[in-house]
Amino acid sequence: MQLDKLNISLVGERLRKTRGNLSQTAFAKELGIDRQSVARYESGDRTIDAHVIFNLMVKFNVDPNWLLTGYGNAPDLTSDEQELLVLFRTAPLAVKAATLGALTAGTSQQTSKTKQIINGSVSGQISAGNIYNNMGAKRKT
Repeated sequence: MQLDKLNISLVGERLRKTRGNLSQTAFAKELGIDRQSVARYESGDRTIDAHVIFNLMVKFNVDPNWLLTGYGNAPDLTSDEQELLVLFRTAPLAVKAATLGALTAGTSQQTSKTKQIINGSVSGQISAGNIYNNMGAKRKT
């Protein structure tokens, strides 16, 4: 591979692809720069700075070679996945825990040896023939 010069317009396109569904403002915040810099990088009006390339590598797992030349490993996350990753990384611990709980709900298997005994009345939601109360307890209907 031989490069005569860096095509900053193509770098801008690859940066835009990396940003995905994130707003320029949110993306800039993650990179530690202002929104106008992102806009200028994406439009090809400005050559991307080394510290931005480093932050893209660390925070977004971007291959610097791919970003600058188009050769190498392109990001393997969709723009939706990239947005989720950024939002997750910047979320408070309680939100992260709730998100993981929501994403893993229904994936754990109960064994036939697992039984829940509930004394008294149970109110809550009904799903698949089971009643779930606000504590996650289950009773067969």
